[in-house]
Amino acid sequence: MASFGAKGTEVAYYRAYILASDNRIARAVELECPDDETAKEAAKQLVDGCDVELWQGTRKVETFRHEPR
Repeated sequence: MASFGAKGTEVAYYRAYILASDNRIARAVELECPDDETAKEAAKQLVDGCDVELWQGTRKVETFRHEPR
């Protein structure tokens, strides 16, 4: 689902789920982005020792895996 942002540009709503080590959702981050590629870049920034799943509604966009240390 998309709508128009403050500057009249179209935005879509995404949710990035930060996953704990047991793959349960540790927290969720709401994202408003113009397209999937921008949302993917934003979600990648959330990977910090945990995997992140990016969703738009019921559509899974991508999973970003953390690099084990």
